[in-house]
Amino acid sequence: MTLKIRIYCTAIVTFAVWTLLAWNHFHGGVPSHHILANKDLLAISNWWGGLVLPLLTWFLLYRLHKRIIRSNTLHSETATYPNHIHIRYGFFGALLFGILLSVFFTFGYSDLSGYMVLGLFPLALLLPMYRAECLLGFVIGMTFTFGGVLPTVVGSIFASISAILYRLVRPGIVWIVLRFAHRPPFNK
Repeated sequence: MTLKIRIYCTAIVTFAVWTLLAWNHFHGGVPSHHILANKDLLAISNWWGGLVLPLLTWFLLYRLHKRIIRSNTLHSETATYPNHIHIRYGFFGALLFGILLSVFFTFGYSDLSGYMVLGLFPLALLLPMYRAECLLGFVIGMTFTFGGVLPTVVGSIFASISAILYRLVRPGIVWIVLRFAHRPPFNK
């Protein structure tokens, strides 16, 4: 992923988030969201998303670029995005998940949203959902409904839990399964 692609992607996200903020401003005001939807807790204005999302996009695309370079067998700076199809799947899968989570929450299906979140944990044992493209897709998918800050915080927590499950718990489970799979059967 070249610098030019990172600049274009960051510019697109910046334009989109500021367009959304301008639209909100002229149609009733920019909303604020309370942490955990509790009126007693701090409210965070969506205006912060105008700063957080471009910075997050730039940072995550930088991390993605470094991962591509690291995984490239030639270790050259010419690693390209299209050679890594799993990055697109991770981004668009997380984007769709974030959009569905937002839609279900908006229409009052909070139980379904809760089940979706709980479903992330077993899925994190199978897929590396902690990666930069997944976090970026998740945050962008939820930005329209929740602004830029809360999805970034929640997505970072999910990414951290996913990293622990995928990189620490999963190898332990695989070790246990392989250990018992190679045991001789019980003698009668």
